[in-house]
Amino acid sequence: MGSKYPVLPPKKIIQVLEKLGFEKAAQRGNHVKYKKTGNPTRVIILPMHSEIAKGTLKSILEQAEIPLDVFFKLFKITRT
Repeated sequence: MGSKYPVLPPKKIIQVLEKLGFEKAAQRGNHVKYKKTGNPTRVIILPMHSEIAKGTLKSILEQAEIPLDVFFKLFKITRT
């Protein structure tokens, strides 16, 4: 049984985060910090590897409080 989380390049995840109001706040080495101001403020650290592992994507979405179905809907809109 496979994971419901895909392995994706970071730029695809960033497109969805930006659609949801996250903005690049800082970068240190190959890790980028994205921030969404609000109540509460959300901060996501995204490794800029060639691919983001399934478990890492799951953790990113949990921290951002983005349900997987919402991510997939927005991912399909941004995918080209």
